[in-house]
Formats: sequence, structure tokens, C-alpha cells
Amino acid sequence: MWARELAVSAPGKVILHGEHAVVLGKVALAVALDLRTFLRLRPGAEGRLSVSLPGVGVRRSWDTPDLQALRGRIAGKGRGEEPLPRGSEGLSVLEFAGIAAGASAPESLATLAFLYMCLAISAKYGDVPSMDILVWSELPTGAGLGSSAAYAVCLAAALLMVCGAISCPLQEGESTARWTEEELTLINSWAFRGEQVIHGNPSGVDNAVGTWGGALRYQAGKITPLKRVPTLRILLTNTKVPRSTKVLVAGVKEKILKFPAIMNPVLDSIDAISQECQSVLEAMPANPSPEHYPVLEEFFDINQHHLNVLGVGHPSLDRLCQVTASHSLHSKLTGAGGGGCGITLLPPDTSPLAVEAAKQDLCACGFECWETKIGAPGVTLHSCSSLSAQVLHALARS
Repeated sequence: MWARELAVSAPGKVILHGEHAVVLGKVALAVALDLRTFLRLRPGAEGRLSVSLPGVGVRRSWDTPDLQALRGRIAGKGRGEEPLPRGSEGLSVLEFAGIAAGASAPESLATLAFLYMCLAISAKYGDVPSMDILVWSELPTGAGLGSSAAYAVCLAAALLMVCGAISCPLQEGESTARWTEEELTLINSWAFRGEQVIHGNPSGVDNAVGTWGGALRYQAGKITPLKRVPTLRILLTNTKVPRSTKVLVAGVKEKILKFPAIMNPVLDSIDAISQECQSVLEAMPANPSPEHYPVLEEFFDINQHHLNVLGVGHPSLDRLCQVTASHSLHSKLTGAGGGGCGITLLPPDTSPLAVEAAKQDLCACGFECWETKIGAPGVTLHSCSSLSAQVLHALARS
């Protein structure tokens, strides 16, 4: 029986450079965002497994013998590598969860991901013990910030740990600990399966950032973590303007087909920005210099203009850039564009008054704004006593 109360956290992500160009084989840089999802696990009532996801309104509890029986019904079908059991076995899981076939609401997908990972991990590594699991997040859902991947990474780490597939690296008296590279690879592989349940055909970037943190390079399906990247302060702003990634991607494709001689050089330039930015980021830890920040700011400005040329800008994002420019700060969209979120670089010499004034002006536009960091650590194990008062309060309320 699991006898410790612990917490796991994983970061969200933003795309630093390479949006849309990455779909056409160019380089993208994804970085961990220090807004995190937290999962608290503690011993529960004997014979019960409970999960609470207050962010999406889920509170479920199951008898562990019922879970074992369900696992027995769908086991041995040679389907362990698939994201969900298919056919009658898949219907058994949906029926057990009380979810209609084809359901796509966040609460349904989150519950299915939990059940699938619990069943599949326990089938391979041993029963999940009786426990209560509570998940709370600083990340807004549906904003392109990797909230579902952070959830899947936390679930994978917690379930693999309590089943004994990976170690519990936190020693008495320590506040945080991380797993070995081999264990992180296993966590990432299971988190990817959880993402498949939620998204169907994910790239694997979001769960990789949630697992390893820092920054990674993505090109044509190949994910490469960057070594020794700095932690940079940013403002993250959600314009709250909804958009369809599918429609935006299709619009970019149509423009490239219509004007290839004009648009392909733009894509090549975005690719060059990603690669030059990678070089700067990797040079910064060994040779920290104030001169790096004006270069990063210029990359933001140039790439934002390129993204407008691709047709994925929006008046709300233009407004965001204008507001921050009035405070001598540099911004760009992150993700699909067409609204959504933008990021603003905060060099070390930015005064607290300037940051606060920018935040107030952005909020006056009806936007939501956070001061946070990029390049944050990946999945981490915490003693509950070490968590910040804000996180503890949120968990207690949940």
C-alpha cells in the first residue's frame, strides 16, 4: 500500500519561434512555461481509487476490484500499445466511465485519459494502490499552453511511481527531486499515450517539454532537448480571442500555394530565426551578457511581422504588441495565432514599475496576464510541505 503524501508537477509550454513553419518541415523551438499543473497523491480508503479534477469539474471514485475486473476483460488482446482499447473493449471502458462514445468535452477526455493510463500501467507493472489523486493547474485550458500534456505527464509519473515502475527519488528532508534520464524517458512515453487519448494524433512536443523542461528543438518529427538553456522572464498574455488552429493552418497553406515565391522565403526566414535563437540560448548560460537580450527582442519583432505576413495575426495581438512597445518591451504571438496568447520578453534590467504598468494596460484591454518564466524545469516530485502557499491553498480549496 502506498503510504506517503507527495505531489508531482509538470510545466506548460509555449512556442518561442517556428509557429506554422514547423508544419512544413522547418525548425520550431518549444520552451517550458513556469505555470504548472500539480498532482497530489495520498493514501485513500482501502479498496478505493479516487480522482478529483476541479478545473474541469470531475470527481470520480471507483472500487479497485471493479478496475481490476475491467482490466481483465480488456487485457490479452494484443492492444497494449494503442492509446485506447478498440471495439467492444473500448466500449467497455466508456460504459464503465459512463461516457458516451465520441464524447469530446474536456471532463470526458480527462477521465478517459486517467482510466486508460491507470488500466494500462497497472496491467504492465502491478496494481495501482488505494489512493486519492487531486489535480490542480495554474494553466488555462484550451489556450495552446500544453495543459493536457502537463496533466498527462503528472499522471504518468505518479502512476508509474506508485506501481513501482520508477523510483520515488524524494528522500526524507528534501523538498524536490527529479527522476533519472531513463525514468524520464518512460514517463514521457506514457504521457504521450495519455495525450493520444485526449488529442488523437499529437506531435509529442508538449509532453516532451512537460517531461524534460527547459527548451527543445522540433523538426520533421524529431525532438531534441537543448542543453543548458537560460531561464527567461516573460509576460504571458491571453487575449481571450478564440481561434481554430485547423482553419489558421489551412489559411497559411492556401497562401503558400497561391504565392510560393513570396511565402517560401518568409518560411525560410522563420526557420533561420529559430536556428539563430537556439544558438543564442545555448550560448547564454556559459557567457551571460546583456547584449543577448536586444538580439532576442529583435527576433521577436521580426518573427511577429513574418507571422502577420502568413495571415495568422489578429487585431488583439497587434494591440498587445502596441501596448508593450509603449513600455519599451517586445512581444510576439505564440501558438496558432488568430488571437490566443502572446509572450513579452522581460530583460533583467526591466524595472518592476514598467512590468506592473504594462500588466495594468494589458488587463485594461480585457486580456489576462501573468508574469512568469520560460525554460522552467520539467516534471518534478515535491514534498507537499514544500509547495508554495498559493498552491497549497488551491489544493485545499479543491
